[in-house]
Amino acid sequence: TGLFYHLFHRASSRVSADTGFVIFMLVYTRQITVEWGESDPFGLVYFPRMLAWFNDAEHEFFAQAGYPVKEMIEKDRTAFVMGRIQFEFVGPAAYGDRILTRLKLVDISNSTLKWECTANHLSGSLVTQGTATRVYAEIQDNGELKAIAIPNRIREMLGAPTLDEASSG
Repeated sequence: TGLFYHLFHRASSRVSADTGFVIFMLVYTRQITVEWGESDPFGLVYFPRMLAWFNDAEHEFFAQAGYPVKEMIEKDRTAFVMGRIQFEFVGPAAYGDRILTRLKLVDISNSTLKWECTANHLSGSLVTQGTATRVYAEIQDNGELKAIAIPNRIREMLGAPTLDEASSG
């Protein structure tokens, strides 16, 4: 997909259901072009491509924030792995259409973060929406994954309370 621009900011705040602390809802947007082969002749975007739009946006967010996924994996032997996804197709998008993907951090727990995801035409009409829950995991020597606490440096990047703040508050 063609990258046009990206934006992230702290949009609003709310109380986390898991911790009871106020977290700031980070929003990241990315404008893309629907590429040839991403949808059928009727404008129905193939489900795996919808997921890829948001996965690409998340990876780009971490790179723009100074912590590329490649560094997570190779240097720190960690990764945000998909724990749960729930998406629905709402409207068509065809080859050449300009789409704005939007990730909004809606919750963070000890080892998970939950994104609310939407993709709209630049005119505003909705293409897809859903949620993605990522689990922060350590890559074990045997290749298995083990959920671990999201480090404070990532929590700060996301505008969330650090583990020290959450335990003392």
